[in-house]
Amino acid sequence: MAANPYDSDLGRNRANFAPLTPLDFLKRAAAVHPRRTAVVHGSFSYDWATADRRCRRLASALRRRGIGRGDTVAVMAPNTPALFEAHFGVPLAGAVLNALNTRLDAATIAFILEHGDAKAVLVDREYAGTIKSALSQINARPFVVDIADSQAPPGPAVGAVEYEAFLESGDPGFPGEEPRDEWDAIALNYTSGTTGNPKGVVYHHRGAYLNAIGNILAWSMPKHPAYLWTLPMFHCNGWCFPWTVTALAGTHVCLRRVEAPAIFDAIARHGVTHMCGAPVVLNMLVNAREKPKLPRAVAVMTAASAPPPAVLEAIEAMGFRVTHVYGLTEVYGPSVVCDWHAEWDARPAPERAAIKARQGVRYPVLDGLMVADPETLAPVPADGRTIGEVFMRGNIVMKGYLKNARATEAALKGGWFHTGDLGVAHPDGYIELKDRSKDIIKSGGESVSTIEVEAALYRHPAVLEAAVVGRPDPHWGETPCAFVTLKDGAAATADELIAFCRANLAHFKAPRTVVFGPLPKTSTGKIQKFVLREKAKGLG
Repeated sequence: MAANPYDSDLGRNRANFAPLTPLDFLKRAAAVHPRRTAVVHGSFSYDWATADRRCRRLASALRRRGIGRGDTVAVMAPNTPALFEAHFGVPLAGAVLNALNTRLDAATIAFILEHGDAKAVLVDREYAGTIKSALSQINARPFVVDIADSQAPPGPAVGAVEYEAFLESGDPGFPGEEPRDEWDAIALNYTSGTTGNPKGVVYHHRGAYLNAIGNILAWSMPKHPAYLWTLPMFHCNGWCFPWTVTALAGTHVCLRRVEAPAIFDAIARHGVTHMCGAPVVLNMLVNAREKPKLPRAVAVMTAASAPPPAVLEAIEAMGFRVTHVYGLTEVYGPSVVCDWHAEWDARPAPERAAIKARQGVRYPVLDGLMVADPETLAPVPADGRTIGEVFMRGNIVMKGYLKNARATEAALKGGWFHTGDLGVAHPDGYIELKDRSKDIIKSGGESVSTIEVEAALYRHPAVLEAAVVGRPDPHWGETPCAFVTLKDGAAATADELIAFCRANLAHFKAPRTVVFGPLPKTSTGKIQKFVLREKAKGLG
């Protein structure tokens, strides 16, 4: 057989191939737009030329401490310049970034630092106490750098050097270490660990590069956006937006605390055009006491939990343009988008909101998406009714779980990533989540979607937040139990809310029990249903 002429003489070399990496975005932004504002943090700001030098100083300083390829560098900080810089400085040193969830307890942080073999930890002084306690629980103490952010509350020093002094020890012209292979690890992110120790999700340079580009395509982002950091950078590396915004030479507007007045102020003061956040952030803005008129339309990308249509309708009425996405830590954050059709604009607002509440279709950089039988992997009928598990595959699926081959094999079994989320496929191919497999309520042989019941509760004018879980029942097996937070100054009884749901749902789907009070949440705005399930079990 003759040799294939397209392969035999056309080899890969430095002239025609380079590993995909988001580190190139920083180099280009600094070269092409050196004087454009890169980062704003209160009264502190700097341009892209400065951003490049600071990130290279960080990389150089880490290398001079003996930290390089394959080492882990952890960062415990809110959305500040230091954490943004770590997204480039750490991988430029050849190391792997582990952005820590700032709301985790010391014991969990200790597990993560030890499991991830952290060689260095950068810690904002607000979290010095947590890190100090975590370090006392592990055997090998990493090198610690204190971040003295100007907006941080007072806190003790934990490390031997302060962050700005550490940067000064580095070379601003340090060339950085390119990945030898685009499959090299760039980041380590730990899952929530609600059913045991958290799992370490490993990202590679290729996936980070592609999902950063995917965000631009899925959101139709223009050059030079002003992006407000209302999403934690530690959550799936800020859904890859530290790299996305840099690719567009935009402006990273840091926000240390996510509060409605600060968000509205930043929108007005810094010309914010884009922001991301969980539905809880949208709900906070909808119910803010003071809601100044937006000086311009602001694009909002929302995910983390299915947004209630009532919240989507209200936030868009304020001038926010919402794009609904869906993803998981294991797929670099958002990987599915409710790709909007222009003809849907003519539909009534409630109908538009219901469509927008669907999770949608795959990102341009995701290879495969389906709703299928979890045992056979056969796709379910696209009828909008038949429930199956959501599966994904492609270049933006994780490398796997660090030091956990069994969990990796189970998650990627059959050549698909098993999300554990249950949903349906509509005739147009758009998927819609119905629940996590563990959250579906089985009541008298019927399946009840907690998302559907929650959506009904959110339509009640007195309801601020709602979460529904199964409550054990000796006759039905389980019945829906609603946990509800009411709006300030509003009133509603349990009987009133139950009657409202019965008027808007099949009767068996309506809650049998309603509990009032604040809802427990994760740092990314997800309601902690495992806590509520335990409370429901204990109800008399």
